[in-house]
Amino acid sequence: MLFRKAKLEDVPTIVEMLADDALGAARERFQEPLPRVYIDAFQKIDKDSNQELIVVEDENGQVIGTLQLSFLQYLTYQGGIRAQIEAVRIHKDFRGKGLGEQFFLWAIDRAKEKGAHVLQLTSDKKRPDAIRFYEKLGFEASHEGMKLHFKND
Repeated sequence: MLFRKAKLEDVPTIVEMLADDALGAARERFQEPLPRVYIDAFQKIDKDSNQELIVVEDENGQVIGTLQLSFLQYLTYQGGIRAQIEAVRIHKDFRGKGLGEQFFLWAIDRAKEKGAHVLQLTSDKKRPDAIRFYEKLGFEASHEGMKLHFKND
């Protein structure tokens, strides 16, 4: 397996994985041609040194997983860096084979390498299997998360 930064040509495969469950299908638009908003977002992420959109390839060079790491500089924790992991997906044909755990171990090492003092994530409460997976890896439900969604008028 190869863990690497995503390239522009990976974007359709990433979006397809993001849309491949009930929650993702309700918010993503995987179609041909891919909506421009995904290309624009990728270009912004790619230019930002505090953002890393990562993919994992199998031995045949096929992209089979993705996640995004964000590094947030804080004044708290004596100027600490907080790593945030988002949009974790493993291709449906490769789930249940230990790839997710390997991907997370890679992400944990990457966060430490960048000097982060904590790696955090959120998970939708409608994903109990994912929450159990994160707990198995040592993540703790230490805070109550909240969101305020804005409507695009």
